[in-house]
Amino acid sequence: MANSTMASLFYHKQGKNTTQAPEVDRPYKEYLVGIIIAICGNFLISISLNIQKYTHVRQSEPGSKPYYTCVLWWCGILLMGVGELGNFAAYGFAPASLIAPLGCVSVIASAVISVVFLKETLRASDILGGALAVAGTYLLVTFAPHTSQHITAHIVQRYTVSWQFLTYLSIEMILFCVLLYLYKRKNLKHIVVVLLLVALLASLTVISVKAVSGMITESLKGSLQLTYPIFYVMVVVMVASCGFQIKFLNQAMKMFDATEVVPINFVFFTASAILAGIVFYQEFYGLALLNIFMFLFGCLLSFLGVFLIARNRPKIKTDQPFIDMGQVPGRRCTDKVQPEAKRMTYGSLAAKILHLDKIGRQQESST
Repeated sequence: MANSTMASLFYHKQGKNTTQAPEVDRPYKEYLVGIIIAICGNFLISISLNIQKYTHVRQSEPGSKPYYTCVLWWCGILLMGVGELGNFAAYGFAPASLIAPLGCVSVIASAVISVVFLKETLRASDILGGALAVAGTYLLVTFAPHTSQHITAHIVQRYTVSWQFLTYLSIEMILFCVLLYLYKRKNLKHIVVVLLLVALLASLTVISVKAVSGMITESLKGSLQLTYPIFYVMVVVMVASCGFQIKFLNQAMKMFDATEVVPINFVFFTASAILAGIVFYQEFYGLALLNIFMFLFGCLLSFLGVFLIARNRPKIKTDQPFIDMGQVPGRRCTDKVQPEAKRMTYGSLAAKILHLDKIGRQQESST
């Protein structure tokens, strides 16, 4: 009797352990899936950027067709969409504070591809920056939180009304309004001001993207989350914040050089994403102090690596100093857009004024 009781307890304990083991391993497996998807997505984005860059260089030659008629350019756009979709899916499996810094993979891969296929010059800063970024990525993956929580509608609702997030949101809104006032009213066109606006919007983007991606992931597993209103609220926040973020980022690209915008935007975006993950999703809760320090040190190495890679990148040189009207849809003229003031055939206002002034002087001299 005692032996049978001991045997039953033994088998009960073994059965309990076998059923619990997958539950312990599953979060770590999802964590690795998120990392792999994010790395692959960023790699596809780097390929897309170099394909588009190659297309623009090739289409800048005289007599070439517009870039948007090239199949290769559209292939690059398709790869960009697939890569961004991969990043979106990665937020459903891994912490936001880890997925955002992995964007440095795109910068590293883009530099390597441009040297190998576009025959750009390999600089010492590229090698050093790549080494620092790779080391930083290793530290990020090693010391980041290794558990991915299940994002359900109830969890998102509870986090949304928490005092930590409400305080964080209030501070962010005040800072955003102050920066927008300086940018619009005071005409303070500084790169830090513009990219801080982008980063503040990116913080909301990261929160909403992870919420939407996580709820879709749970719905695909069988726990339907799409019937809750919070899902559609997060979709609206995601679309709106992405739209305004792209708007300000495009303005920054127009006003400043890409070698300045890329590293600063990466630093600001990553910092805002990590802060959003800490405040909203409490991703650093229970994490050891050593892990936090090494994770932040990995972020610092990635920042330095991206800065060195993006610093003073060679610009694309084209053979056409002027824009051809043939590149504009519906235009057949290939003359220069910039008019010459001394030629009346261009119909420029300056030429007309000079002509009228010359006639007036002739009339005065004749009288």
